[in-house]
Amino acid sequence: MQQKLTLRQLTLIGSMLFGLFFGAGNLIFPLILGARAGSHLPTALLGLLITAVGIPLLGVMSMGVSRSEGLLDLSGRVSPAFRVLFTCALYLTIGPLFAIPRCAATSFTIGLLPFAGDRVWLWQLLFSVLFFGAVLYFSLRPSRILDSVGKFLNPAFLLFLGIMLISALIDPVQTVGSVAPTGDYVNSSFSAGFLQGYDTLDALASLAFGIIVIRSVRQLGVTEPGRVAVNTVKAGAVSMSLMALIYAATALVGAQSYGLYADRLADPAFTGGDAFALIAHHYFGKAGALLLAATVTLCCMKTAVGLVTSCSETFEEMFPGKLRYPQWAVVFSAASLLISNIGLSQIIAFSAPVLYFLYPLAIVLILLGLFGRFFGHAERVYRWTMLFTWLAALLELGRVVELSAVTDLAGRFLPLYSYGLGWVVPAAVGFAVGMVVEKRK
Repeated sequence: MQQKLTLRQLTLIGSMLFGLFFGAGNLIFPLILGARAGSHLPTALLGLLITAVGIPLLGVMSMGVSRSEGLLDLSGRVSPAFRVLFTCALYLTIGPLFAIPRCAATSFTIGLLPFAGDRVWLWQLLFSVLFFGAVLYFSLRPSRILDSVGKFLNPAFLLFLGIMLISALIDPVQTVGSVAPTGDYVNSSFSAGFLQGYDTLDALASLAFGIIVIRSVRQLGVTEPGRVAVNTVKAGAVSMSLMALIYAATALVGAQSYGLYADRLADPAFTGGDAFALIAHHYFGKAGALLLAATVTLCCMKTAVGLVTSCSETFEEMFPGKLRYPQWAVVFSAASLLISNIGLSQIIAFSAPVLYFLYPLAIVLILLGLFGRFFGHAERVYRWTMLFTWLAALLELGRVVELSAVTDLAGRFLPLYSYGLGWVVPAAVGFAVGMVVEKRK
């Protein structure tokens, strides 16, 4: 049996992984970053690429290098309680509570809302039913996800997106250097871009999609654990390289198209989706709106398929004997359908506090899994590091929900807290404590 994938097989798995990762948020957030960063785009883009490309790649690598069978396996190195609580929180976040409903809501808001006319709620409900009907169809065939996403949905999406981006890059509205940065991008463009990457959910998703990549590698004939890890890393590098290229192009288009929405950019409710609609209309007229609708719908649908599949498989494993995979897929699809109809802006607003709490935990867990072989994946190191990170994540949560007592205290004593990176030093301290305790034991 082969223990090395061919270039074609690696490209196919990389394409599948890219298709699972790259959803609507990956389109709209880099675009709005470019519009608001302006001439500070290089540093802002660097921050975004770290959280939206670099850390997700490390997440896939962590699964392969640590030879974990999924998030349950990796998080179980901390404790049994953490294994259940963190896994449930992460999968519900990237699943039926936020990410999956956001896929349908974004598709409708950006692509079809201009055509809805009266009774928007009815058209949105009908669209959601059709959208999640298609998602459920693909999700009930998990063994065919490599073909469904890697061969069909992903190439169609790239075709639509490529037409839009190339058109905008060839004939820009203005130069990047002529656009003044706004908001946090004036003085803290790197950290603003870094935190913008949280909204893509990619670091969280990497912990969920790792099991799909590992299984796909095995289906193609690679079974030796070490070779599975190597091929998983290679496939991750293929997909993340493509993501980085598209992020950069999308952010550049956002900055170069600033003049199309300069008067609306100060409005907090203005999103990258609104910017995309204006850009599409500018270059293609009504045909651009239809092109945008097809692009976003395909983009979101393939991501939703991967999320429903991962959530269903994980919950079936976590709660054996409760529901079978097809039943979990129906439950998650139905719940996502209902939540998607509350609207895109509400979904984004509700998700922000959860992301600022979960992201530090996810990033640190990824790093522990990636470098765990240097300390033997010792349970004490995992526990102490995650304990300190958890405490810091609570403080980050307080900053997002604007608890003044928390922010004033943490801002005085916690390094990098004002930049949204207050968890970095506590995580390092927890790791040092864990190493000392482990050596003494």
